[in-house]
Amino acid sequence: MQLSVAVRDGPAMQISAFIVEDEPDVRAILVEAMEEITPMRFVGHAETERDARQWLCEHGDDWDLVIVDLSLSEGSGLGVLVNCGNRKPNQKVVVLTSFSLSNIANRCLQLGADQVFDKGEDVEKFVLYCREHARRLSGLEPLH
Repeated sequence: MQLSVAVRDGPAMQISAFIVEDEPDVRAILVEAMEEITPMRFVGHAETERDARQWLCEHGDDWDLVIVDLSLSEGSGLGVLVNCGNRKPNQKVVVLTSFSLSNIANRCLQLGADQVFDKGEDVEKFVLYCREHARRLSGLEPLH
């Protein structure tokens, strides 16, 4: 995964993000890059479905964005999506995964994901989505 997008633009509210990713190297690169190029700060992470579900249960109001990988060392990102079903309209859940099959993306959307991004192909789209979400939270763009 390579992140090479221009630095952030315009004033926007900082997004509180939670990431569900079991690969420490991938998680570290993603966290560092996203905090550098988007108005985002990470408030936590989980490596397993169980840990993600527990954190989300205990911190229901502490996040604006959850980033979920589908392939986890224990459990699945699909179970995390189910757990995010009862969230506020301004809280978004995205899948950032290596699975690019359209049926998997459709299943993620059915389970409540707001967007599905491919780690290899959609990194720029993912960054733009995060920036737009920050702008919506700041009142600079209408909420969707």
